[in-house]
Amino acid sequence: MPAIFKGDLLKKAVYFAPRGRLRLYGLAAQLGQMYLKATDRLIGVIGAEGSGKSTLIKGLFPGLELTNDDDGINMMSSRAFDFDPDDQFCGHTFHMDIRYEMAFHQIQEIVETINEIIHDKRRIVVEHFDLIYPHLEYNAQILFSIGEYVSVCRPTLFGPTPASLRDEAYSTLKFRLMAHTAEDIVGKILLEDYGLEPVNLHSELQHGFVIKFEKRPDINIEDVQNKALEIIRRNISVSPGEGDHVLFDSEPFYCTGKRCHVKSTGLIEHFRLLSKFHYDPLSDTFLLIGIVGEEFLPIEKALEMPPVEFEILDKHDNEKEWQELTSYNKGRRYKD
Repeated sequence: MPAIFKGDLLKKAVYFAPRGRLRLYGLAAQLGQMYLKATDRLIGVIGAEGSGKSTLIKGLFPGLELTNDDDGINMMSSRAFDFDPDDQFCGHTFHMDIRYEMAFHQIQEIVETINEIIHDKRRIVVEHFDLIYPHLEYNAQILFSIGEYVSVCRPTLFGPTPASLRDEAYSTLKFRLMAHTAEDIVGKILLEDYGLEPVNLHSELQHGFVIKFEKRPDINIEDVQNKALEIIRRNISVSPGEGDHVLFDSEPFYCTGKRCHVKSTGLIEHFRLLSKFHYDPLSDTFLLIGIVGEEFLPIEKALEMPPVEFEILDKHDNEKEWQELTSYNKGRRYKD
């Protein structure tokens, strides 16, 4: 009986799209190991501007030369158009950005190039695959889409179609952009007003973000929220800066996902911070949770986590009573 590759049974896998270049690289590398086959010749990638498509592709295919890259350095046309099947030294894997190439090539020329590469058993990674699919008339072997989530699927004759993945990715991206900008605003306030250096203990939440602390920070959450809301109210501009920095009204702040932001802070909708730190006994960290958007469902699970009840602990000087209160943490004192 032949071995079954887990990708053969794949219908659709969905992951949070992490904010920050290195974290997205890491997720992409794992997805490549789990779902890509050496025989995959047509890979489709779908997502809006600023969603992280280029970073996702670089993580899936390290060393692949991308055209029309995010830094605006490699703006040449795809090498796929120079493909010569008789050239033994021609590359094996090509990249093509359909939106970019449509400004310089006819649709039919793009379709013929893709067909020729696939026919010669080479591989092509097609960015904005949803734009060429109606003309190509056949689907990719594997599709990646990125919005608030990274979705991976191996489409069948019954779908999913690139258009359906595009609509899903485009509609959810705004929450990721809002959450990322709100997270950096909070990080900026923590640094400038409380002297808390940015940490890499971050994680995603549906329509929100989590900032983890190894020690309970001495901050007033309501004060941080009010200061963040004031920055949002001022509707200051947000733009990519030099290196790993995002600019808030020309003021740089360290960020490795500088393009994954709303254009101005006023575009952040219904921002709020949960009023208490939550303690995670598994990681022994304190969680500051922020939410954007109107939906209340995303915080449902977060509210189930045990709150950090310092007021109660402080009233119990007796060591036995204290250990009983913290038995789930094996008697270790909370960090303060």
